[in-house]
Amino acid sequence: MTFTELQNKIGKQKQTEWRKHNNGGGWVHKNARVDDGVFIKGVVLSGRIAGNARVSCDAYVYGNALVYGNAQVYGDAQVYGDARVFGNAWDKSPLFIIGSRFSLTNCKKGYIQIGCKCLSFQKWEESGLKIGKENGFSEAEIQEYRAYIALFKAVGK
Repeated sequence: MTFTELQNKIGKQKQTEWRKHNNGGGWVHKNARVDDGVFIKGVVLSGRIAGNARVSCDAYVYGNALVYGNAQVYGDAQVYGDARVFGNAWDKSPLFIIGSRFSLTNCKKGYIQIGCKCLSFQKWEESGLKIGKENGFSEAEIQEYRAYIALFKAVGK
């Protein structure tokens, strides 16, 4: 995301108060405390991000929020106020595949995240072809991702 795109999302900003994070390229405001080792592809206006945490896609963290441990904040999620997001709710690692175009993960029970879009298994089956075509997928890529969706449905949570 460019600085102009950031401003389009959150309003006029002073570019000198922001920096691109080295791991992921997301935007971090000067009021935020973000460890170098975390992955930031979203926007962190304030709060603290630490440990192995990830903030990606169009996710926002602000206020006094704390995201740490193995927590992942993604999609259109907003973590703010005095919220604390941490740990890992899975008893085993969720299914994760690096596809030819986007990675896929069993982001929550019954759901698959492909790129930055998180939908239920059923919605991917119903809408995947349309979404693939809208995103310029070739026929081979559509078949590849259909196979991944079937695998997630068969062995995912």
